[in-house]
Amino acid sequence: QFQLVESGGGLVQPGGSLRLSCAVSGDTLDYYDIAWFRQAPGKEREGVSYTPTNGRRADYADSVRGRFTISRDNANNTVVLQMNSLKPEDTAVYYCAAGSFPSWQSWTKIPLYSVWGQGTQVTVSS
Repeated sequence: QFQLVESGGGLVQPGGSLRLSCAVSGDTLDYYDIAWFRQAPGKEREGVSYTPTNGRRADYADSVRGRFTISRDNANNTVVLQMNSLKPEDTAVYYCAAGSFPSWQSWTKIPLYSVWGQGTQVTVSS
């Protein structure tokens, strides 16, 4: 069974860093486009970052560009989201999601992803 499991969330002070991991099991990561989404209380789920297959360029939401870095390790079936310079507005539950879709599609569309992890809480507070 194809599954995604996130880890690495927690409580961090503003300006700090966290490293989220998404472990893929039951299939090969190399086949899938992977994205990180987040959902804050009372808000809609939003795309944070995206790593497509076939070596194409990653992408980021404007709100995290320059602070977050996504990377994929196909050999170990893991996708990592390195989050630096964290702000209170980054507080949310973070989800990784897997899909397979053409590059012309906007990666932020939730219905493009067929498999989701359970989420990991990130809280940025002093």
